[in-house]
Amino acid sequence: MDLIALADFTLVARHGGFGKAARAANRPKATLSRRVAELEASLNLRLFDRGPRDLKLTEEGRALSERAGALLAELEETTRSIASGSDQPRGTLRISAPLLFSQTAMGRLAAEYAAKYPEVRLEVTSEDRPVDMIEEGYDLAIRVNPDPDEALVGRAFLKDRLVVVAAPTFSRPDRGPVRALVRGNDRSDQWSMETSSGRVSIPVEPVLRFSSLVMIHDAVRAGAGMSQLPVSLVAGDLAAGRLVKWGEIEGSDVALWALYPSRRLLSARVSAFLELLGSAFPMAAPEELTAYVDMQSFRN
Repeated sequence: MDLIALADFTLVARHGGFGKAARAANRPKATLSRRVAELEASLNLRLFDRGPRDLKLTEEGRALSERAGALLAELEETTRSIASGSDQPRGTLRISAPLLFSQTAMGRLAAEYAAKYPEVRLEVTSEDRPVDMIEEGYDLAIRVNPDPDEALVGRAFLKDRLVVVAAPTFSRPDRGPVRALVRGNDRSDQWSMETSSGRVSIPVEPVLRFSSLVMIHDAVRAGAGMSQLPVSLVAGDLAAGRLVKWGEIEGSDVALWALYPSRRLLSARVSAFLELLGSAFPMAAPEELTAYVDMQSFRN
């Protein structure tokens, strides 16, 4: 296969048209068109649907673009490393991470990574939605209990669980539901939890709703009610007596995964970040995240 033609095809696919690709790369539009046509002929596949005003990838073209783009990027990085006589990570590393982990740990992780690998430009996006890594150009995604995806591989680097906590000054009423602080559209009217006395169920009344666990944490510490929060977020408060634990939510075990596109060779950038996660959380325990972040200094 002609690698130059393949590179030209991915260039056109990335920019969404021959004209845009030609202007971006300062290449003749006719040359790009010819190269892509030659690639289609050699593969006996139509890679683009060509309309009078637009250009769209076919299903086969999209599949080739996703895989070829990653492989060509790896090839370019390998070539640069060999030419410089070093396997030092370089280039751009794009990471998508969930909101809570971003707010607590990603700042320090990014700073350590940047100090160790100054030739890498790190871009971190904080979002809880399941991003399309290949379509959106992410090299690594950190997700909580991700659904199986045959296009991705990864590893769990941190485990956590939910506990029911409240401020020491907040007392459970003798009768009726307990004031609860919840995330999003949680409509539960009863929580089941394991306590030192066994399994109990308590009626709850959601009185405050937040989109962020950090905001719930602040409100719980202020005595507004009880809530379900990750051990990693409240371990320091429990140890210092700022919060008290009422119980653990049944079946609430979660795991944070580092996911990356399934391919045989990982880029040096991604491998280096995975090594950093492993060294930061060697036991994958929630208390390690608490200690790593130093929650007391983070919140006070």
